[in-house]
Formats: sequence, C-alpha cells, structure tokens
Amino acid sequence: MKQIPYGRQSIDKDDVKEVVKVLKSDWLTQGPMVRRFEEALTKYCGAKYAVAVSSGTAALHLACIAAGLKKGDEAITSPITFLATPNAVLYTGAKPVFADIDYDTVNISPGEIEKNITKKTKAILPVHFAGLPCDMPGIAKIARKHNLIIIEDACHALGAEYKVSGKWTKVGSCKHSDMTIFSFHPVKSIATGEGGAITTNNKELYERLIILRNHGVTKDNARFTNFYSSIFPKETWYYEMQYLGFNYRITDMQSALGISQLKRIDIFLKRRREIASIYNRQISKIDEIEAPFEENNVRSAWHLYVIRIRKNRGLKSDRNKLFSYLRKAGIGVQLHYIPIYLQPYYYKLGYKKGICPQAEEYYQTALSLPIYPMLANKDIKYITTKISKFFC
Repeated sequence: MKQIPYGRQSIDKDDVKEVVKVLKSDWLTQGPMVRRFEEALTKYCGAKYAVAVSSGTAALHLACIAAGLKKGDEAITSPITFLATPNAVLYTGAKPVFADIDYDTVNISPGEIEKNITKKTKAILPVHFAGLPCDMPGIAKIARKHNLIIIEDACHALGAEYKVSGKWTKVGSCKHSDMTIFSFHPVKSIATGEGGAITTNNKELYERLIILRNHGVTKDNARFTNFYSSIFPKETWYYEMQYLGFNYRITDMQSALGISQLKRIDIFLKRRREIASIYNRQISKIDEIEAPFEENNVRSAWHLYVIRIRKNRGLKSDRNKLFSYLRKAGIGVQLHYIPIYLQPYYYKLGYKKGICPQAEEYYQTALSLPIYPMLANKDIKYITTKISKFFC
C-alpha cells in the first residue's frame, strides 16, 4: 500500500551540489557559509540581523536567555504548540503561562494574553500555528503597554505575511517583536536537516545571541572585560567566556543546503497554497468537516493543513475513528497538538486541565492532513475521497 506522509522535504540536484561543494572545501563548520545563510535570511525576512543555530529549539532557548528570562519571571505562550516553546522558558528557570487560543485561527488570543499578565510577566511568545500569522500589531500594543519582550515562534511560518495599514509584512521582519525564531526541520518551509535561526533588529540582542551560540565566548577585543585582556590586547589567540553559553552552532553543510533551499521558497509556498486551495474546495463538500481559517489580511505559510470535526458532531470518538481509518488507508495524518499543560511533566509542575477551554475543544476535534510541495493532486483527491467515504 502506498504511504503518504503528513510532511517531507524537497531536495533537488542543486541542493545536493551545494552541499557537495562544502564537503570538498576546507570548512565543514564555523566557515563562511553560515554567515552567507544568515545574510540570505535577513534579506528574505527584512530584518537587520540573523543568527543561525543548530535547531528551532536552540533558537527558542537562546532567545529566552537573551531576553533575560530567569527564575521568578513568567512568559505567556500558547498551549497549542510543540513542546519546545514552553520548554525553552523552563530552561531559563522562568514559568510558562498558557493563554487560550482564538477558536477560528488556533493562534493565541490577544485578549487572553492581557488577562494573564502579572507583575512577574516578562515576555510573550506568540506561536504562528500552522503557518498562520498571529495578530502581531495587537500583541505588540499589549507588550508596549506592559513593557514586555516579544519572541515570535515562527517555526511554522517562514514566508508567511500579514497586512498592516495596506502593507504586507513578512514574519521574521521583527517589525512587531524583539526576536523571531525559525526551524528548518525537514517538514518545515525549507530544510537543513536540523537547524534554526533567530532574526532581530536589535544590535545588542544580536551580539548577545552570537556569543551565546558559541559557548558564551567572544574574540572581539572591543568587548573584552577581563583584566588579563590588557596583558595580551593584540594576541589573536585571546578570547573570553562572558556568558554560560552553549554549542548551538549550525554547520556549513546545513547552511549551504539552507541557502539553496531558500532560493526555492517562493516555489514551495506557491505549491503549499495551491494544495490548501484544493483541499478547501474538496472539504467544503463535506458537511461534517471544517476547513482551516485564513483571513484576507494574512497569507499563511501552510506548514500544516488542519481540519476539524464540526461542533455539531464534536465527538472525539469521530476524530479518533477518522484518524485510524485514514492511517489504515496509508494516509499519514497527525495531531498538532495536545495542549502542553496536559502533558505529565507539566501536570507535575501544577498545571491543571481546564485552564484553556478553547484549546481543549480544538484538541478533541482536530486532525492534520498531509501537506508538502511534492504532494500530488491525485493524492489530495485520494485523501479527500477517503474522508468523504468515512462520513457516508
């Protein structure tokens, strides 16, 4: 039986060629391709700075550290996200606070963010779920009012856009945030194997992130603070560890692949949007199913295509049966995501069921269908036909 995964990478001859060039070069890591990849990202997103790292999780972790999160602080985020988002807050000693989602968009609700702000709140981590941009102008207004840092989790959303005052703004430009993080896992908009990045317009944050990525070490003599730096001020071997950093470096091999992939991102996005449009037309014929929501002032990156059993049917058993039925038919459906605070680890930390009712209702009815650039139209028809037959 043919198997259709829910997502997969698209690697062509040019991608392979660029990686092979690096393999034959003098630099496999810490070489020139990393900087070139960062420059390509800043150009594409419209941000001043980019820091490429080993994964989206590493990007989240470093962003939280650079933001100054620490024990006693709180950071507000969505319960409908991958574990890495709130875990990055926990890594710093701070506490994740979950604000409920908007039912239509599945993104964090600005109103719910404001309800959860306390004296301990230091940051907001909005998640652009499935590639659909959050209400960033609204969230930025709240952040300015309460003097909070915004870290956009855009692991799903490279290439997504939202309109403000008639102008389109790319996610990652950081026009309404302090930092934006991306993931380049194989199922994302572009793939580097593993890999991630942080974009920012803040030079101070950028310089801190660069040092944190590399064990907390700097070789920039303009930044030296140690007494011993004055003894050897001109020695090229001198370096200083100024933070407790990490080895979160990305390799030149991954960066070369990222540069090559980024050249085709508009092609990838166009195809994802075509697939979503085909799904929308077919799903509209099935009364029991709700298609994903997208307003006119946003352009989703369509990392995921999530359907929902309509409220008037609303039984999780229907969703679970549909999940099993489609899996048996070779269709790699997934579920994104279980509300984070329902996980055993978070339960032990004191989080309880019921804190985000919209997120829990979403979880009972949601199902992710396959979507990736190489998904064929005949496979889309097969998937939607199977769904239709299930409800007959």
